[in-house]
Amino acid sequence: MPTILGQNQYGKAENRVVRITRDGGTHHIKDLNVSVALSGDMDDVHYSGSNAHVLPTDTTKNTVYAFAKEHGIESAEQFGIHLARHFVTSQEPIRQARIRVEEYAWERIETSEGTAGPVGADRPRHSFVRKGQETRVSQISYDGATWQVISGLKDLVVMNSTDSEFWGYAKDTYTTLQEAYDRILATQVSARWRYGWSSDDERMPDWEQSYEQARTHLLQAFAETYSLSLQQTLFQMGSRIIDNRDEIDEIRFSLPNKHHFLVDLEPFGLKNDNEVYFAADRPYGLIEATVLRDGKEPRIPLDMTTL
Repeated sequence: MPTILGQNQYGKAENRVVRITRDGGTHHIKDLNVSVALSGDMDDVHYSGSNAHVLPTDTTKNTVYAFAKEHGIESAEQFGIHLARHFVTSQEPIRQARIRVEEYAWERIETSEGTAGPVGADRPRHSFVRKGQETRVSQISYDGATWQVISGLKDLVVMNSTDSEFWGYAKDTYTTLQEAYDRILATQVSARWRYGWSSDDERMPDWEQSYEQARTHLLQAFAETYSLSLQQTLFQMGSRIIDNRDEIDEIRFSLPNKHHFLVDLEPFGLKNDNEVYFAADRPYGLIEATVLRDGKEPRIPLDMTTL
């Protein structure tokens, strides 16, 4: 049976790069995990083994580190844009570049007065502790004319200890879950949002500000929504971001419900007044949905929630 080559790409995955910017005694850290995927005129290497159109993956790795030095890392998105533009415009056989970036945040350790050095010296600002919250992610795709930038976060664990209910749901022979009128609502947020920016002729968003504001609106919506279901909370989080950030057109969420069940303390003669819970890690409900700006078509790939 004859066979033909389908969709394909290649590159170097998970290039770990840490860029330190020294501003006198104050240092700034960008800590990234960068994956490069290139596609284009690659039929020959698959059919005959000719490497004439293949830029070595080792070269893509070296480019990541060289660009960290030459261009710096202003933001995950901007760094990915520099890389994608370079690969597509410098190698004729390469027609599309996809750059995926994870960013690991660090926060500065502030030292006490008088403990950082000689008297009268400026306190050094070069000590950091790794933040234990979410990981920032982004994917930048470029085909020589059009950009697609998708940003977001993963592993952001949030909880409301009250103001959440779940009742009035469909029931059948196998339903045993009791209706809840005051429950813990907890989830581990994985969210991806797509920017409307797609051309060099358009004004580029402020990537750092946009991420921080989107995260803030997501958290505020989670905290301020009296929840009758995790689906309702999801929609409020997405709507809050789109209503307040004009540069964002689409958001895809994947929210595992981190269940907390009341422990039965009656065998011990104790009353459990919504105070003691068992945190179950599996199985878990998984709520997924996309929130769109009205009039926009969904374009975030289904696999983006696992980026």
